[in-house]
Amino acid sequence: MGIFDLSGRVAIVTGGNGGIGLGMAQALAAAGCNVSIWGRNDDKNKAALATMAGSPGKVEARVCDVTDTGSVKAAMDATLGAFGRVDGCFANAGIGGGGRHAFIDRTEQQWREMFATNLDGVFHVFQLAARHMTERAAAGDPFGRLVATSSLASIFGTARNEHYAATKAAINALVRALAVELARQGVTANAILPGWIKSDMTAGIMGNEKFVANVMPRIPLRRFGEPEDFGGIAVYLMSKASSYHTADTFLIDGGYTAF
Repeated sequence: MGIFDLSGRVAIVTGGNGGIGLGMAQALAAAGCNVSIWGRNDDKNKAALATMAGSPGKVEARVCDVTDTGSVKAAMDATLGAFGRVDGCFANAGIGGGGRHAFIDRTEQQWREMFATNLDGVFHVFQLAARHMTERAAAGDPFGRLVATSSLASIFGTARNEHYAATKAAINALVRALAVELARQGVTANAILPGWIKSDMTAGIMGNEKFVANVMPRIPLRRFGEPEDFGGIAVYLMSKASSYHTADTFLIDGGYTAF
């Protein structure tokens, strides 16, 4: 077995039916990992599965709303029923801020909805995954990977997006705490901070010529990221190669933050 061979491992990818999540799921399955995609849209789930039909790893999809603890528990029980274990949990499901409203006009409902998906959703999924991983460690099988999709908004000031930024900064702190708390169980916890990536979430703004003219010169690689740019980091974090790498925040941004 090579260091990046994931045969026999099982990973959950929330929001794995499109964008960055699908890019990670495809690479994991190609490396031999069994993958369970959790997403709210059944049609998108099925379309995502179709792209991985020939992968060495088995793939399945579950309809799951990460804001709903009952929905998360049902998806976890079903995944454990299908695969017998969960070795990695990629908490990637999230909603964008859109930048439509000034902070002083932000409604309580907008604030709560953002936190319900982007932060509470990570809590719900990670808690069940960590509980399973802790129980396995106690039984002599210590291994676990918790990976959350954060954002450059957690370190840059983005106007009209303070609620989104706050959820992502909280995720960075959450993975650092979990990395310390769960280390003895063989569980690592890390966050991925994507730059400007092509996806359904960014399609609107990337169609804005003024935005592209302002942002592209700040990206040293001179292109927007693609979902497949997150395959390598997903496989690395899922593999034994990253056993000593925890509590980190990975910038996958084409050099944007450096320039």
